[in-house]
Amino acid sequence: MAYIANTDDDIRVMLQAIGLDSLDGLFDVVPAEYRLKGPLQVPPALSELELTGQVSELMARNAGADRRVCFLGGGCYDHFIPAVVDQLSGRGEFYTSYTP
Repeated sequence: MAYIANTDDDIRVMLQAIGLDSLDGLFDVVPAEYRLKGPLQVPPALSELELTGQVSELMARNAGADRRVCFLGGGCYDHFIPAVVDQLSGRGEFYTSYTP
């Protein structure tokens, strides 16, 4: 679902519904010492291509169970399952209460 920002009129109507005059009133319950004092210190935005490259570099650092000895699984280890098994087990007659 696409993001659709609230208009000023939408915000006004929502605030009226809860009995507030401004958005700042929503945060009155948060003590001042916990509120953000300045802008967030975040790096500049990246393009989709740059972000994909950065995430790929981070993922390359991971070593999953497929590349290391894994003792998880309680005796379940890598094994071959023919593709036909998924096709057959996905048929309705194998998983409904109406199986004869």
